Amino acid sequence: MNAVLQAAPRRPIRPLPDELISQIAAGEVVERPASVVRELLDNALDAGASHIAVRMSGGGVRAIAVEDDGAGIPADELPLAIRRHATSKIGSLADLEGVATMGFRGEALAAIASVAELTITSRCPDAPHAMRLDARSGELAPAPRAIGTTVEVRELFFATPARRKFLKSDATELAHAVEAVRRHALARPDVGFTVWHDGRLVHQWRPADRERRMLDVLHEAFVAESRPVSLDLGLLRIVGRAGTPASARARGDHQYVTVNSRPVRDKLVAHGVRSAYEDVLHGARQPAYVLHIDIAPDRVDVNVHPTKVEVRFRDGREVHQAVRRAIENALALPQGGTANDAANPQATPMAAASPPEPTSARQDALPLRVAEPVAPWPLASSRDTGAERTGSGAPMSEADRRSTDDWPLGRALAQLAGAFILAENEHGLVIVDMHAAHERIVYERLKAALDGARIAAQPLLVPASFAATAHEMAVAETHAAALEALGLDIAPLSASTLAVRTVPAALAGGDVVALARSVLAELARFEDGAAVIERAQHELLSTMACHGAVRAHRSLRLEEMNALLRDMERTERSDQCNHGRPTWRQITTRELDALFWRGR
Repeated sequence: MNAVLQAAPRRPIRPLPDELISQIAAGEVVERPASVVRELLDNALDAGASHIAVRMSGGGVRAIAVEDDGAGIPADELPLAIRRHATSKIGSLADLEGVATMGFRGEALAAIASVAELTITSRCPDAPHAMRLDARSGELAPAPRAIGTTVEVRELFFATPARRKFLKSDATELAHAVEAVRRHALARPDVGFTVWHDGRLVHQWRPADRERRMLDVLHEAFVAESRPVSLDLGLLRIVGRAGTPASARARGDHQYVTVNSRPVRDKLVAHGVRSAYEDVLHGARQPAYVLHIDIAPDRVDVNVHPTKVEVRFRDGREVHQAVRRAIENALALPQGGTANDAANPQATPMAAASPPEPTSARQDALPLRVAEPVAPWPLASSRDTGAERTGSGAPMSEADRRSTDDWPLGRALAQLAGAFILAENEHGLVIVDMHAAHERIVYERLKAALDGARIAAQPLLVPASFAATAHEMAVAETHAAALEALGLDIAPLSASTLAVRTVPAALAGGDVVALARSVLAELARFEDGAAVIERAQHELLSTMACHGAVRAHRSLRLEEMNALLRDMERTERSDQCNHGRPTWRQITTRELDALFWRGR
């Protein structure tokens, strides 16, 4: 059947009615009950509240009430509060460019009122009583209330039943709403928060400092399995905690970022964090972290998205590198080298955390070329480990045992299955995967030896050409220097063709075109040639370290085992191999006692 499509008759251009404008705005601002909770929390915090109570019913679909003890709204301004683009927070373009409040658009209350029943009850300090405004009827009447404001929202999306059908179950909507409160609670530890659902107390967080609030909101497990983060660059400051690679999760549901105390979800920050974890995280595991970023308001644009959960930085590269550096510093010291701090994660306050000093492995690194094979031996000298005293396997005296208490990974006892080292420390038994551990040691030494040098290039006998997009052509021209540092010579052959003339020597013989396209795509995506160069170099070094590390089923003497343990204690990120797998595990004496029912 052949049907001829008829053009729709042209409609004249005309202004939209106010009600339809409000519905469109509501569609951008109000997605679900959690969106309402987030907007009302922003307003309460801007009012200077010291405590906020959130009460919900039916997952927030039937009712939401947010009560605060802030400054209140004068009675004559209540009708203005529910008008679109009416706000007390900005008054000029200059104010918009340096927003220091949570809200500023003047859209939230108007948008909510267009899709739900909304009432506001508020009282200022100098008012004899509170006033209550019904947004639908416009009625303003006296009401009982202490100083502060209560915003009640009932029957969300009653005016748009089609949108209500897209909501999930009450339990799911409640979980999203509680998560919105949790993010605000982490952002503002100086404010108390309580959450009620159907008359039952769900959560209560009292005012506290940042460390205590993290402990209250995310519990002891997160704090125990995380490291303090601190980086101060003057106009940019980052503090928080970064979870250890071993505590990574299958989902990214424990990733919290605030910018100037505003909860946000920022792709640039997320990528900076991920790049810091890239050679210590296994597979698709997701790190857990809480980061508080403080930056001058005029260096960040919060007017990017109606929900205000996205921001744009004036210098994105600076923020990306700062986040990556802060996380790398936190993860650099291995738990095996800082056993006391690892056992007590609160021993080092965030403000006192500082970048680790260079390790001896870095200081003693030999100037290796990238293309050179890596000899797996020698490890640290046995003279540095006391192995000449214990290497014979003879029982240690009590004095000798006390002298080795500063060895977090203990002294070697034996080798198991040709792949594991068994060692004893003050906590119990340590089991080390010798190949994985030595792989990390070699990798870190190679990184220190390379230290920004260019990757050796291999000229191709016949250049490989491929049809390139206009974007690929532009990237190849813009980042020619970065490509050269990677050992790649990619130059235009024609207006729509690129030719690859050199490749990294270690990758000669591979798929040249696929390599070129992937590198160009990476450069186009992040526009940071230095970061791409470093990542590519590290991938090559990781491959070399894997082949250069001691292989399984190699018999080691006790002196060699102890030397490997000492090197692990001195090497950054030695808790994981280059692929993110753990290199050692601790079994405490208490756990061993439990296995054999000792003490029962």
